Formats: sequence, C-alpha cells, structure tokens
Amino acid sequence: MPRIAARLATPVTADDHVQGPAEAEVTLLQYGDYECPYTRMSRQSIHALQRESPDTLRFVFRHFPLEEIHPHARAGAEAAEAAGAQGDFWTMHEYLFEHQHALEDGDLHQYAVDLGLDPERFERDRTSPDIAQRIERDRASGERSGVQGTPTFYVNGVRHDGTYDVDTLRSAIVAQLSARPT
Repeated sequence: MPRIAARLATPVTADDHVQGPAEAEVTLLQYGDYECPYTRMSRQSIHALQRESPDTLRFVFRHFPLEEIHPHARAGAEAAEAAGAQGDFWTMHEYLFEHQHALEDGDLHQYAVDLGLDPERFERDRTSPDIAQRIERDRASGERSGVQGTPTFYVNGVRHDGTYDVDTLRSAIVAQLSARPT
C-alpha cells in the first residue's frame, strides 16, 4: 500500500521569511530551531541548493523551537524576529547559527550591536507580544503540518522524510518537479 505523504497545512504567505523568487518552481520550506545542531548543519545543504538554483528555488524558514530540549531556542527565534523588525532577519538568522552555543540574553543583545541594529528597539521588539505571536503561529503551523522535530523540510508543500544532505534534498526537489502535471 503506498504511503501518503504529509502535506504542509499552512501555505506560504507574504508574512513568511523568504529568500528567492516568489514565482520559483520549487519552494523548500524548513521548520527549524536556532539551538538545534541538525538545523545548523542543514544550512550547508540549503546554501548549496540556493547557489545551484537561484532563479528556480524559493527558501522559506519557519520557527519551531523545541524548548523542552533546547532552552534557548525561543530566545533565538525572538532575536531573529526582532532583527527582522529592523529589516535584518536573514543576517541575524545566520549569525545565530554561527554562534549557536551562546544564546543567552546578553549574547543576543551583543549580536544586535554587532549587526548594527538599534539595540534599544531590538530589546523592545524581542519581548513584544507581536513577536511571541509570530513564533507561536509558525510553531502551530508546524504542528498542524505534522512536524515533530527539527529540521523538517517541505518541498512544494510535501514533507520530505529523508535526510537533509544536499544530494537527498536535491533528489526530493527533482522528484517533486517531475511529479507536477505538465
């Protein structure tokens, strides 16, 4: 009996964090956690695929902090969102993974300074209800989509249940493209 693939329950919207063209043939969506070593390692695959397919790949990141095992994951997500409020989500996103073992409040504040953000606004935004709601919205969308851990990927709305090395992700992308009606 064929296995039914899990599907993304919440479509990509203008509120999502997106890199790549909106009209891309492929959307690779990741639910991730800033304290998860596997999410950090998966960045190599994502970056390689983005370099290979800059015009046909759209990458989307959604927060899925696993606070039970990563006590600083939510703080990392709050920092990324606070940087995003100043137009610098992706820079902070990468910076957090590069400094994954230092996600205390003082560290996050210093990262905002290092990136040239307004540190007072960063702290206000980081603790705002709007940012807390944004992170919870991402997490809830992941739960509705069947996410149980990080990283979890969706290729054109279909959950990728394989590993996240570049060859396996590339194969999943090719399979989704070949499955599309012509």
